Amino acid sequence: MSTRPSLEIAVRASAVLGEGPTWDPAAQRLIWVDILSSRVHTYDPATGRRTTLGTEQHVGAAKPRAGGGLVVNLRDGIGVYGADGGFDWLLREAVPGRRGNDAAVAPDGSLWAGTMRYDEGVGGGTLSRIGSDGSHAEFLPEVTVSNGIGWSPDGRLMYYIDTPTRRIDVFDVEDPDGPAVSARRPFAEVEEGAGFPDGLCVDADGAVWVALWDGAAIRRYAPDGTLDRVVELPFPRPTACAFGGADLTDLYLTSARVGLGASAPPLAGSLLVIPGAGQGLAQPAFGG
Repeated sequence: MSTRPSLEIAVRASAVLGEGPTWDPAAQRLIWVDILSSRVHTYDPATGRRTTLGTEQHVGAAKPRAGGGLVVNLRDGIGVYGADGGFDWLLREAVPGRRGNDAAVAPDGSLWAGTMRYDEGVGGGTLSRIGSDGSHAEFLPEVTVSNGIGWSPDGRLMYYIDTPTRRIDVFDVEDPDGPAVSARRPFAEVEEGAGFPDGLCVDADGAVWVALWDGAAIRRYAPDGTLDRVVELPFPRPTACAFGGADLTDLYLTSARVGLGASAPPLAGSLLVIPGAGQGLAQPAFGG
């Protein structure tokens, strides 16, 4: 069950809090962020080309837009960059001491975006749905560290992580073309001492891959919630994972150096990749 795969360096970096890897199929590139450095990075594995976009606020996530550009989950709300690089606020909702964290695009093209307090105060975060028309609905009002979000291959299940609970939860999606989800229940639980669940992705088999903060590992849970693979890593704080590459078979991992000080391993903060780790799902772009 436990493996040490062929881990390659995609981008050697010293990200303070690398997060949110997302494959952009239109541009054939990997998008990821360094939250606390207020930077959005891209990486083209075919050419090695890299870009960096500085944002005016801490950026929890960046996802491609259907018409080009990016949607970003910032400290004070949701912003959009056009294909020409111009910026506009889609939703501005500044709350002192709070920032945007992980986000994901649903099969219907909406953005599900989480927030958290900088001090990680209990119940100080939220999970909201932002429609492609800019509509906003708060779905979970009292979460602590809103993190991984993903959907099953058929769009009928939504997975979600509030990190301190140590759980991956699952909801029923009542209509894959609409916003309604219900029946929250535990899908899997990370035992004490194994780290905390952070970002996640779902593969083509319906299995859920989860990065374990302070666990130095990525786990794969089968569709029934049983643990079937543990990928050991040479750094303690992997943050999220996503399948990418032309065939969506390479698993990209972001990582963090924050809080590690001088003891941070050399690869902490880099973007890593495990070639041929599995078969991923194409991710939709934000419709707004």
